[in-house]
Amino acid sequence: MSVLVTGGAGYIGGHMALGLSDAGEGIVIVDNLSTGFAWAAPAQATLVVGDFGDGELIARLIDEHGVDSIAHFAAKIIVPESVADPLGYYLNNTSKARNLIECAVKKEVRNFIFSSTAAVYGETTSEPVAENAALNPMSPYGRSKLMVEWMLADAGRAHDLRHVVLRYFNVAGADPQGRLGQSTPNATHLIKRAVQTALGRHKSLDIFGQDYPTRDGTCVRDYIQVTDLIDAHLAALAYLRNGGPSLICNCGYGRGYSVKEVVDIVKRVSGVDFEVHITGRRPGDPAAIVAQADLIRRELNWRPQRDNLEAIVKQALDWERRLHNWQAEPGSAPPAI
Repeated sequence: MSVLVTGGAGYIGGHMALGLSDAGEGIVIVDNLSTGFAWAAPAQATLVVGDFGDGELIARLIDEHGVDSIAHFAAKIIVPESVADPLGYYLNNTSKARNLIECAVKKEVRNFIFSSTAAVYGETTSEPVAENAALNPMSPYGRSKLMVEWMLADAGRAHDLRHVVLRYFNVAGADPQGRLGQSTPNATHLIKRAVQTALGRHKSLDIFGQDYPTRDGTCVRDYIQVTDLIDAHLAALAYLRNGGPSLICNCGYGRGYSVKEVVDIVKRVSGVDFEVHITGRRPGDPAAIVAQADLIRRELNWRPQRDNLEAIVKQALDWERRLHNWQAEPGSAPPAI
């Protein structure tokens, strides 16, 4: 049996490939390398550079590698970009996912894990937010992901396709063994941008809005360490292979930090008091969103091991320093630090 990992040369998908490799699983990665890196794929994995929406390619890989499960990570993920380019997001995140789901159904792949997002909730009055909360995404990004959730639910009812949808909150940090981290140079994640600024990659850091109805006026988010998140995916895979019914779970710690609080932690961990500018709000940003994560603990027996924001920031800083000092050679991985 093998697991097909779309986007498996990227940040979160790459950590999934590492987790599967550590577990001795067969792995087939499909990634167009638009934001991923060939060197991020584990040596044990088969990396195919291609489009996850290419039905003929996916069908062939399922047959050739005996794929019994799909873990779907590949997506465009930048909220403001989705506001500016909604049709591009609906094409990549929704239409191509429809092709992938169709391949799973036709090839009788029974297990499907989907990388969804807390953005499906939009602005919510409940904190923390549970899986049964109203779904009102504020951006095309959130809507593009919610549409895939709907397609999986409908396909699951019509066919023998069971799925686990994992709604991520804010993913951060790096592999504790130092093998992988967030490597896309222009990623917009707050912790990524903040540690880049601490290392001099940017002159200053922008905070988008300080007039939100939160404790200090800046947005509040729930930050989950990436390897803890992958442990949830591995638990979901075992759950589905054991015959578990389809399930939707939040992935977060249930604790929120404001943007200013995160910036203060990055300054403290890095020892650098970098410049910060307050700018206007970004379109599509809710004021606060924090996970209620009781369901995933109960149904998947998930127990996070790395719930420490200072440690998460240190991992991100160490990985960014490794990238920062790297003189790239074609196809090579960043050197150890």
